[in-house]
Amino acid sequence: MPFKADGTAVGSYEDFLTGFVTDDGYPWGRPVGVAVDRDGSLLVSDDGSNTIWRVKKAAAPATR
Repeated sequence: MPFKADGTAVGSYEDFLTGFVTDDGYPWGRPVGVAVDRDGSLLVSDDGSNTIWRVKKAAAPATR
């Protein structure tokens, strides 16, 4: 969810973990649980594929 500079929510949301439904609407995965790892990564369990997905913040781009 995007936030304003003062820390309040903008009121809209952005998908950051997608791909559990094919283009023709067939669900191949089903995210059912979440947890936060020690490094701040989001762990998502998917009982459709018996997978634990790890979502972590992208590294900041290099500056010169």
